[in-house]
This record gives sequence, structure tokens and C-alpha cells, in this order.
Amino acid sequence: MKAIILKENNQFSLETVAIPIPESNQIQVKIVASGFNPIDYQMIENSSERKLLHSRILGREFSGIVTAIGEEVLDFKIGDAVFCGSGSMGSKGTYAEYICVPAAIAVKKPESISFEEAAAIPSAGLTALQSFKRMNADVTNSILITGGAGGVGNMVIKLLVAGGFTNFLVTAGNENSITSLLNIGVKPEQIINYKIKNIYEEALALNQNKKFDIVVDLVGNSIAEIAAKLLKINGIYVDVTNFSTPESRGILFSNGATILNISNYAFGLEKQYDYYKNGLTKLRELIDNRKINPPAISIIGKLKTETVEKALAILRENKTQGKKLIMQIQ
Repeated sequence: MKAIILKENNQFSLETVAIPIPESNQIQVKIVASGFNPIDYQMIENSSERKLLHSRILGREFSGIVTAIGEEVLDFKIGDAVFCGSGSMGSKGTYAEYICVPAAIAVKKPESISFEEAAAIPSAGLTALQSFKRMNADVTNSILITGGAGGVGNMVIKLLVAGGFTNFLVTAGNENSITSLLNIGVKPEQIINYKIKNIYEEALALNQNKKFDIVVDLVGNSIAEIAAKLLKINGIYVDVTNFSTPESRGILFSNGATILNISNYAFGLEKQYDYYKNGLTKLRELIDNRKINPPAISIIGKLKTETVEKALAILRENKTQGKKLIMQIQ
């Protein structure tokens, strides 16, 4: 099969490698579409993420068709359309024509959407669903979401809207991102354009000069410091980025904040595969029941090194314009 390999010099190369054979508990999938995520370039550049690198084939989520099954697999048959994340669960990545993953993490694709849309769901969807569940918000809570137009933020907002939440504010930095937020049900008065407005001052003003019950930080670094200052005493801080700073951590500690570190890795490392199957099943039900829509997508190209390089550059420069980047494999 063809696969894009990360070389020792951190350059990508399209090569021919052996098609993986499923183990007894695995399914082999012919990948139709693969999603890109910031961690793809962070694994190359960021030391804390690089230590998680276990395969020279990157990519963490996909959709495709089951082409072989292990002898212990009962839930799938050849020809089933599936989607899932691969993550740290013993599989190679998704920049390839085939992959083998534990059947316990895969879910049948929502019937109402395309393979490309399905490939955009696992990483952002599971992260958003975990954030939504763990914050345990009440509809009366005030919520601030930084970087809401990205993949995770987009899904968090869809879950909030589907749950009847209206008391939330979102930051965004360009017209395309703002348009994407408006398209999923966010009102203009709920959006803070951080290129024009001071986030701290504007957020307080829009929240009746009160600090927020819950902050969901999807940006980190200097924005984490602003977000921490906007959280009330004993509030809930949902950290999705792992890019907090000494100052933001100090502010949160002084205010007695409850910090929720959001990570899908932990369940894979502990082989708690039900987390992935249950989460994706919930997202599939919400999509097929028209409660939420899949992320808006941008198809970057086919299985080529140029496609990967282009996608990672867009992610690195934060120019996704509110769309999930997708590579078509088949």
C-alpha cells in the first residue's frame, strides 16, 4: 500500500509499505478519508507531544470500508462503512491506504453524512463531548469559549446549542471564523472579535460585568492568561490545549479553580476502548437524529506529501477558517 512516512529529517515521503494484517481483535480498513489535527504538526515540533510519537505514519482519525476482520471480531463484517480515531491504540497512522485498529474503538459511519465528513468527527468530536460532559454545566451558567471556531470549539458549541444553552460567549479572529460561528447558531452579540475588541473588557461587559462560571480554553498561551482572569472564584476551567502558562496556572490556583484537563490519550493508554466506542456512538446518534451537524470541511487533496505539507502549514498558521481539513485517500 501507499503511505506517507515521516523521515528522520522531519520531511515526508510517499512510499510503498506492507498492508497491515489484522490481529484477532482488529479490523482492517481501506481508508477513504483522513482528518488533520494540530497534534500532527505538534508531534514533529513540540517535545511534550513528540514523546507520544509511536509511528512514522502520522494521522489520528479516518473513515473507510472494512476489508478484513480478526477471528474474534463479531460486530463488523467486510464492507461495513466505519469511522474512528487511531490515536495511541497500537495502530499506525491514517496517512495511508489501509489501517488496522481494535474493533472495540470503531463505530459504523453515520448514514446521513459523507466519508469525508465522518473523518472530520473523531478527534474533535470526542474532545468536545468529553469537555461538554465533564464541565457538567447548567443552562444558567455563564460560559466563555476561546477559539470557538476551530474543530473542537465548533463541536462544543453545537453540543451547547443542542442542549438549549444560550448564555455563552465565543472569541474569533476573522470574518470567515465569525461566519462559521453564525452558521451553527451563534448570535452576533455572542461573538468577540479579538482582532478588534479587548477580550477581557468586552467579555466582562457582555456578561454584565461578572466573571464566568465556566471557561473553555481552546487557545492557550497568552489567551490562557486572559481566560484565567475572566473565571470566577471556584469556577471551572476546561483546558483542552495543554498550553497554559506559569501566570495562568498561578491565577487559577489563587482563585481556587477546578481545572479539567481534557485528553483522549488517557483512555487509549489504559486500553479503555469503551470510551471511544461510546463517544462515537453518541455522536453518530446526534448526527443521524439531526441534533448536531458534522464539522464544515475543506478537502485539501489526495494522498500526497504536498497535501500533508499544505494541511499542516494551514494548521500551524491557524488559517483553517473554521473548517476541518481532510485528505481523500481513495
